[in-house]
Amino acid sequence: MEIKVLVVEDEEAIREMLELALQQSGFIVELAEDVKEAEALLDRVIPDIILLDWMLPGVSGIDWARRLKKDELHGEIPIILLTARGAEEDKVKGLDSGADDYVTKPFSPKELSARIRAVLRRVGSLAGQSTIEMAGLLLDSEQHRFSIEGVTVELSPTEYRLIEFFMSHPQRVYSRNQLLDQVWGRSTFIEDRTVDVHIRRLRKILAEHGRDELIQTVRGFGYRFSEKH
Repeated sequence: MEIKVLVVEDEEAIREMLELALQQSGFIVELAEDVKEAEALLDRVIPDIILLDWMLPGVSGIDWARRLKKDELHGEIPIILLTARGAEEDKVKGLDSGADDYVTKPFSPKELSARIRAVLRRVGSLAGQSTIEMAGLLLDSEQHRFSIEGVTVELSPTEYRLIEFFMSHPQRVYSRNQLLDQVWGRSTFIEDRTVDVHIRRLRKILAEHGRDELIQTVRGFGYRFSEKH
C-alpha cells in the first residue's frame, strides 16, 4: 500500500519542491497552504503522515499539531514539523506539541524521505508491507490471501480491500465517508450506508473465528480496527 503524505506549507516554492521530491521517492502527496485548507482535505483524505510547517498564516503549525493530537479522528496521524527554528528550546517546544519528529530547514529531500519512513516504522504504521499480521490475522498482499490462525478465509474483493485498509491503519478512527474514499475510491457514487453493510459482513466472517471485536464502532465518528478495547 502506498504511503500518503499531507504537506501543509504556505510558501508555494517549498510546497512544489516537496511535492516533486516526495513523488520521486514514491509517496502520494496532498498539498495545503494553511490549516483551513488542510482541515478541509482531512474530511475526505486520511494521510499516513503530515509534514507541517511551523509558521503558517492564521493558525500556526504548532498550535494545530496540539489540537490535532487531541482529535478523536486524526490524533493518531504522525506529524513531522518543518521549520527554520533550530534552537534546542524550539525543538523541545515542537516535540512537546505532539509532533513525532522535527526537521530544520534547509533539509535534503533524501533525509526527509528517510525521516518519514523512520517515523512510520516507529509509530507502527504498516502501510506498504506485503504481509501484515496481528491478533492471529495474516494478510499477504502479494498472494492476495487472508487467513485467521493459519486457516485461509475467503473474502469478496471489497471485503479484502476493507480488511487490508483496516490492518494497514490500526488504532485510527475513520468515518463512513473516509472509508468510502479510501476503500471504494473517490469516483464511486454509492451511499455511505454501504460501508455499514460491508462492515457487518466482515464482522460476521471474523465472528466465526472469535475476532469480530477487532472492528469497533466509535459512536458519532465511525469505525476503528484495534486489538484494544
